[in-house]
Order: sequence, then structure tokens, then C-alpha cells
Amino acid sequence: MLANLKALQNHTGFMRYFKNTSWMMAEQFLRIIAGLFVGIWVARYLGPEQFGLFSYVLAFTAIFGGIAKLGLDGIMVRELVNHPEKRDTTLGTAFWLKVIGAFLVMSIMAAIVPFTSNDATTNLFIFIIAAGLVFQSFEVVEFYFQSQVLAKIVSICKVIQLALSSMIKIYLVLIEAELIYFVLVTAFDALSLAVSYFLAYKIQKNPAFYKHFDLKIASVLIKSSFPMMLSTLLIAVYMKSDVVMIKHFLGDHSVGIYSVGTRLVEAVFFLPIIILASIFPAIISAKNESEYLFYERLQHAYTIVVWLGICLTSFFILFNNELIVLLFGSDYQESSSVLIIYCLVIVPLFLSVANDKWFYVENRGYLLTVKIFIGAFSNIILNYIFIPRYGVEGAAYATVISFYISVMLSDLFFRSLHKTLVLKLKAFFPIYLLKGCK
Repeated sequence: MLANLKALQNHTGFMRYFKNTSWMMAEQFLRIIAGLFVGIWVARYLGPEQFGLFSYVLAFTAIFGGIAKLGLDGIMVRELVNHPEKRDTTLGTAFWLKVIGAFLVMSIMAAIVPFTSNDATTNLFIFIIAAGLVFQSFEVVEFYFQSQVLAKIVSICKVIQLALSSMIKIYLVLIEAELIYFVLVTAFDALSLAVSYFLAYKIQKNPAFYKHFDLKIASVLIKSSFPMMLSTLLIAVYMKSDVVMIKHFLGDHSVGIYSVGTRLVEAVFFLPIIILASIFPAIISAKNESEYLFYERLQHAYTIVVWLGICLTSFFILFNNELIVLLFGSDYQESSSVLIIYCLVIVPLFLSVANDKWFYVENRGYLLTVKIFIGAFSNIILNYIFIPRYGVEGAAYATVISFYISVMLSDLFFRSLHKTLVLKLKAFFPIYLLKGCK
């Protein structure tokens, strides 16, 4: 083993990718930690009413933000790696497509908001945050650096932006600023990250990509990215529709209570991603060796994430009230009832992250989109039924049930997914975790 580790350490290609991944994971970890603790401070300061309004405008904008990305995030790295000679034209075309997408989204939002129950202040906040979508066009620089295995540069840009944003939010809390300033910071986050990306790109002495646009490449990018755009939109609706519907039925205070109750659970969503990043290469190599070994390793992955999810769920159930009061204060004590229900989503969500690997390996992305649609649709219907009857707890129940429908129950309708459903059910038995450790 030591000899193998030493060989890997001396392997230039392996160390390059390892360092690249390490920078990305470190940046993500810092973002989650800073987001959680600064978010707690902001929530305590604003109180349920204003924090609820803030959470609502973020959720409303996020639903449409998936359209502005045009699904290009999933294919740009591939295009840049496969066609390096077209780098500037590809980057420029994607940049202007994202700009057009941002303005298209703002036009759609302008047509929709008059039909909502929002007041003028809420709509103002929505469009301030939506303006930041234009600056997301500079994300194409991130795709370029990823294609060059230079995640270090991207991570440094993001850490600088994160530190600046966190300091500004802490300062706003200390001076007891009004809510609009926190909204402006959200738009400023997109601007500051765009500036840091642009400067990093220029420092590398790369030519100006924004001078290029090609209709033929634009057509190829849009055609390739449409399924990803649809999936991104469905996921946004899936994860944010509950907040929007709570605002409609119950008001800002209830949105604040619900948002705090879900925040702690959402803070652990990154764990299966990190775990599976280390397991995924072994799963792919097993697929090339034998079908039996592939499903054996997939079973091991499912069992690991399920029991990690069960442990975390048990922790939140046991200490829900203490966690809420300690971190967010007594004003949010009602959120404990949301937390104790919403934490039940951890297991199916962890399973869905592991199950996504099967879809990628088997090239069944269309089935994944269908499953996401089933989950999003059922979530909206259940929210519509449960929220008026059971309040914020109803929204939590709707999310949990819809995840089990999407991740587990929907597999019954597709013969090709029956085998993975059996693996998911077996994952709840610890014996399969012990077998995988042998």
C-alpha cells in the first residue's frame, strides 16, 4: 500500500488532478461553513418577518435563475476540452447567450410579478437580485479554468468574494442596517465574483473572449444544453416552490420560520457529494470489469450514504429544539417542528445523489429528468394541499414525501430501474455495509 501511495505521489497527472479537486473541495467547505454561520447571524438579526421576506425573494429569483444559465454549465468544460482551437469563440458565444438569457429571465419575471400578491418593496428586492443574473455570464471563465485543470484560480476568486461578502454582511448586522442593504449585497456578490473572474482571466494574458460570437456554435450549445436547462429548472422548482407557496398562503413570518428549520439540514447536503467523489472512480472502473462488480460497489455506495443519512437524521430529531434555540434564538423556536420533519428528507436525498451516478454511467440522463419532474410535480401538488391545512409543517411533509416518490416509488414505473430500486431497499440493512467493508 505504501509503495502504491508513493507511486501515486510521484505520478504527475494524478497529483495535478488531486490538487485541482482539493482546491474545489476546500472552497466548497469554506463556503458552506461561512454561509451557515454568517447566515445564522443574519437570521438572528433580521428576525422571522424580515428574514422570511429575504428568503422569499431569493427563492423566487432562484427558480428563474436556472433558465438564465441555459444549461451551459454542464457542457462548456466538455466543449472546451474537445475543441481547444475554438476556445475564444466558444467562450464568447456562451457569454453572450448567458447575457441574453439573463435579460430574457428578467422579462419573464416582469410579466409574472404583477399576478403575484407581492407589494412594491418585495418586487423591488426581486429585481435587484435578478440584476445579478447578468454578471453570472462571466461564469464562462470558470469553465475555461476547469478545462485547463486550474481550479485553484477559480477557488481563489470564490474565496476572495466569499470573504468580502461575509465581512460586508457582518458589518451590516453590526450597524443594524435595513433589509434592502442585505438584498444589495446579494447582487454585489454576483458583480464582485464576475470582476474577480475577469481579472484572473486577463492576468493569464488570454485574449478578450467577449468580442466573439458564432451563430453555428450558439445553435450547437443551445441544442446540447436544453436537457440540462430543463433539469436545472425542475430542480429549482423542486427545492424552492415550498418557500414561494408558504409566502402566498401564510406570509413572510412563516417563510422565516420554515427557512430556518430547513437551513441546518441543507448544510449537510454536501456530504454525499464529497463521499461519492472518492468512490465514483471505483464504480466506473468496476463497470468496465464486470456487471456484478459494478452493482456490488453501487450497493456499497448506497448503503454508506443511507446509514450516514440515518445517523444525521437521528441527531436532528434528538436535538432539534436545542439546535434551533442555541443557534438562531428563541424567536425561531417554532422552527424546531419544521426541522424534526424536514430532516427526514436527508436519507432519500443522499440516496438520490448516489443514484445519479448510475444514470451517468448508464447514460440514462432522460430518465433522471423524468424522475426530477415527478418529484417537482408531486411537491407542488402536496404543498398546495398541505400548507393551508398544516402550515409550515405541511410544507416539510410535502418535501419529504415528494423525495420518496421521486427517489424510490417512481422506479416502479421503469423496468430498467427495478434493479437499482432493489439496491436502495437493501441499503437500509446494515449487513450490506459490513459486506462492503470486507
